[in-house]
Amino acid sequence: MTGMRSNRFAAPFVMGLVACLTALLATGGCGAGEASSIVGKETLVIGVRPDLPALGLRTGDGRFEGFDVDVATYVAGKLGATARFVPALAADREKLLLSGQADLVLATFSITQERKTRVAFAGPYHLSYQDILVREGTSGIANVRDLKGRRICEVQGSNAAQRVVDERRIDASVVPVATYDECMSMLKSGRIDAITTNDVILAGLAARERGGVRLVNTQFNEQRTGVGMRRGDVEGCERVNRAITDMYQDGTAARLLAKWFGRSGLTLGKVTVPQFEGCS
Repeated sequence: MTGMRSNRFAAPFVMGLVACLTALLATGGCGAGEASSIVGKETLVIGVRPDLPALGLRTGDGRFEGFDVDVATYVAGKLGATARFVPALAADREKLLLSGQADLVLATFSITQERKTRVAFAGPYHLSYQDILVREGTSGIANVRDLKGRRICEVQGSNAAQRVVDERRIDASVVPVATYDECMSMLKSGRIDAITTNDVILAGLAARERGGVRLVNTQFNEQRTGVGMRRGDVEGCERVNRAITDMYQDGTAARLLAKWFGRSGLTLGKVTVPQFEGCS
């Protein structure tokens, strides 16, 4: 009697174990939330910014355009796939990956140790620096130290302004907002004194305004912009890194940087293959 009862309860356990092992072989993890590989997919769903001129911007007809969009299209093509874009605001980038709503995210996604505990990164595909955007005619802000006592905005999901306070130990007042459009509105109306984030973001915003604001062009805090992925896809990460290498070696990276930022006043420097983080 005891043996019969034992077998009856053992069967579901064995079936569950088999299912788990099947999932382990297919995805590289059982219950760990890791992804199957992006390699071999015909379509890659890629999160890009909808709100940043020259980087990722959704146009009136629903298309996306910008440097990150062009890079994403190139990478997808190298993987033999087509790209389908979805909007990825700063606060949504990790959510899109972890929920499976996006295969990749190319959305001014800076690589940090803290973010790497939740998502993986290929690349970086671009090295930039943090910079400062001010109103035309503003005096007294020539470098990061001059932000002491100033009001600076920070978009939800970004950590750029807080890095000024925490890492540079500058006693600035951080004003949280939802979007860079709000930042620009507040800057132009005098409700904040400066915007500080990746120089390519600021260059795109300044180019759109065509006057009234200026880029300080002070470089600090190197920003390593990577391709966000779900953890566990080592083969996919390595394939993306090879695509990025090709993009630099065949001249595409230099062409795209000139296309989107050549007239922005941003100093681009020498365009070379960045040193990758490594896939693990």
